[in-house]
Amino acid sequence: MPPTLTERPAPAATAPPDAAPRRRTRLLALPEVRWAAAATVLFLLALPLQLTGAPVWTWGVLYALAYLAGGWEPALAGLRALRERTLDVDLLMIVAALGAASVGQVMDGALLIVIFATSGALEALATARTADSVRGLLDLAPATATRLRADGAEETVPTADLAVGDTVLVRPGERIGADGRVLNGASEVDQATITGEPLPVAKEPGDEVFAGTLNGTGALRVEVERDASDSVIARIVQMVEEASETKAPTQLFIEKVEQRYSVGMVVATLAVFAVPLAFGAALTDSLLRAMTFMIVASPCAVVLATMPPLLSAIANAGRHGVLVKSAVVMERLGQVDAVALDKTGTLTEGTPRVTDVRPLPGSGGGEAELLVLAAAAEHPSEHPLARAVVDAARARGLALPVAEDFTSTPGVGVTATVDGRKIAVGVPARLLSGAEDAHTAVADLEDGGRTAVLVVADGAPVGVLGIADRLRPDATATVASLTALTGHAPTLVTGDNPRAAARLAAEVGITDVRAGLLPQDKVAAVRELEQAGRRLLVVGDGVNDAPALAAAHTGIAMGRAGSDLALETADAVIVRDELATVPAVVALSRRARRLVVQNLVIAGVFISVLVVWDLAGTLPLPLGVLGHEGSTVIVALNGLRLLRESAWTRAREESLR
Repeated sequence: MPPTLTERPAPAATAPPDAAPRRRTRLLALPEVRWAAAATVLFLLALPLQLTGAPVWTWGVLYALAYLAGGWEPALAGLRALRERTLDVDLLMIVAALGAASVGQVMDGALLIVIFATSGALEALATARTADSVRGLLDLAPATATRLRADGAEETVPTADLAVGDTVLVRPGERIGADGRVLNGASEVDQATITGEPLPVAKEPGDEVFAGTLNGTGALRVEVERDASDSVIARIVQMVEEASETKAPTQLFIEKVEQRYSVGMVVATLAVFAVPLAFGAALTDSLLRAMTFMIVASPCAVVLATMPPLLSAIANAGRHGVLVKSAVVMERLGQVDAVALDKTGTLTEGTPRVTDVRPLPGSGGGEAELLVLAAAAEHPSEHPLARAVVDAARARGLALPVAEDFTSTPGVGVTATVDGRKIAVGVPARLLSGAEDAHTAVADLEDGGRTAVLVVADGAPVGVLGIADRLRPDATATVASLTALTGHAPTLVTGDNPRAAARLAAEVGITDVRAGLLPQDKVAAVRELEQAGRRLLVVGDGVNDAPALAAAHTGIAMGRAGSDLALETADAVIVRDELATVPAVVALSRRARRLVVQNLVIAGVFISVLVVWDLAGTLPLPLGVLGHEGSTVIVALNGLRLLRESAWTRAREESLR
């Protein structure tokens, strides 16, 4: 059945501009989820009836229905695989469950069915949600564009029909319909969806623009340079899909082992039944020995050896604001030995803030007066820098006079009359002439990686404001913890400018800085690091980070400001944007993997001893069941230790060493 897609209502005006309309597959639209839920409910209804001594027919029917609900799809898939001469381990699990039921261990078989049905449902859900988000990304690009004909007339055409060389008109507030270059006009374009830059970028004739980015207050005429199928946003979709379809080496190894194990189990079971029978053993005795072998060799303990530690770690991490999407992801987190961090929205908060207020000598006012003039002039503007200036004034409790005659010029700044004075606030290069002190202040701020904003009153510079994205409070400690855990300092990969990236990297202790990267450049950096033999963890938040998140060994997205695509593509999500939980969850994963190894050893020893006993001697069925169930209980309880609060505390401590 094809998944049913639903669309979220259009985002409000306050929604981030890179938020594509959410396409979400309904949970119960997936047949795997429906059947797994039915099997689980039936099992939970049958179990208390059996344990309380109810008549067999009351719980036996429920168990039978649980077998049917959870087992028919893997059984059918296994039979189809047999036609292709491939033995699926899921089919073997169905046979083992039926074998357990045939000798009275109905509950064991039903539990095995429920485990595998639930695993299949989670895999189907993850696949559907990733596909939803990838398709939703295409909504970032508008469906239509205004094309200009040779005679200057306008026509509205589908963006898919735009050809290289066409000229399109992009009005204020519209999304750009194609990758191209500005022919004329000036504006500021929010291209966080592509580069991750927190601030709009001024665009003039000759500058490149990208499909899906949001135009500001000016009008642009853009010459199309790429077909729609070759745009940056389309390539992001393609890269995410390709990376999602790529199988990790570990997965390929598991598939090979699965085939050999399945064939071996079938051959061994048939041999245990047929060989004694050929030498004159009674049919009943041979069948009982084979069924005992099927039970004691059943991988229930092996399944529980792996899942309880990983699922317990997932639950514990979830309580502390880290959503790990699967047990496979939790296991892989513990394998990482290198980390790549995005800048804007990951190491930083993603919101520009005023960091410096510098009145110029002879301006006749202090910091408060300078900030009042700038904030009053900027108050009517919706520009992110303007909001940062106004927020800074409000944070100081300053009263702002009403600005009159407000005008805004894209790429330059704003002008307004404040208390009878003509105030201009904007780009120093456009407003500054003479005034050596102002040149010095601007250069000092820009050398420090800040954005300089000049304030001019009645034609004379009166001060300079420095604006920057603020570093997260726990960024430096997180970088140090990740360095200690992996043995390598993290790499900074960002679309922001090199100067700002270098300044921030120096603050947190990162030496490997890769700045000015488009999404495909981030993927190239990821592949370069992984080709050097690293298992790379990528941490990011934007649409532009999604291809890198998908291509990496493991990807983690920041949850609060993260784009839909990043959240769906990533293997884990930091829900509360607490960066310090990244090294903690890596350390927790390593503890879980150690418990998995312990449990596999325990399960392997029990299975080996019981199988040898059954083959070399006469293992009583009750004793075989007791040994099998005992090993299952031991490994389950051992794995559940990670549910305790102390497990997270120890992981945090380990990450800080």
